[in-house]
Amino acid sequence: MFLPKYPDNPTPPPAHTHTTAEPAPVRRPVPQISVSTGAVAAVLVGGVVLTALLAAVAVTAISVAVAAVVLRSMLRDQHRR
Repeated sequence: MFLPKYPDNPTPPPAHTHTTAEPAPVRRPVPQISVSTGAVAAVLVGGVVLTALLAAVAVTAISVAVAAVVLRSMLRDQHRR
């Protein structure tokens, strides 16, 4: 009753189905960006200067913190006497 019905002469499906190939997307030319050596040198010098300034600020902050700790301990010792 619920048995499948097969055709008398089964034909296998084709081994290769032909599909239409989509055309390749059109590549738009990328605009040329010219970077001069002067611009590269300016960026490098700017980076070096900013790094040096950051290091100077860090060293100054550490030295101020050390000076504050030393002064605090000196004032504490003076108040105990």
